[in-house]
Amino acid sequence: MRRENIHIAVIDGQGGGLGRAIIAKMRQEKLPVNIMALGTNSTATFSMIKAGADAGATGENAICVNVNKADLIIGPIAIVMADSLMGELTSRMAEAVASSAALKLLIPSTRCNVKVIGTKDATMQYYLDELTYGIKNYIKSHED
Repeated sequence: MRRENIHIAVIDGQGGGLGRAIIAKMRQEKLPVNIMALGTNSTATFSMIKAGADAGATGENAICVNVNKADLIIGPIAIVMADSLMGELTSRMAEAVASSAALKLLIPSTRCNVKVIGTKDATMQYYLDELTYGIKNYIKSHED
């Protein structure tokens, strides 16, 4: 029997394109999860809700509160770095994400001027497939 209601927080900023793609992929795969879209701005939140998030919230306080309710946190690697996403990600948000007990599945990006050693330059589709694999493994490891 599978544990119900695995809570995933998807965090994104700017236009929410990455978050939208992540949520659309989870919905396409029909993963048994509850998705909370957490945007640094309302455009990002709205974009993720349109992609199929169960709920959404916007801004610093919403992110800081809701990351502690999540089993998994998903987003670009920038969500653990203060002043990233063109300044939309505050130090308080980055600290909340980094210190949350949730497992973080972060997508590497050279847009934030960080190269994670051991990763390769790959397409977004590759990273979405890897992310889906990681979520499925998490779900499987939490079956009753």
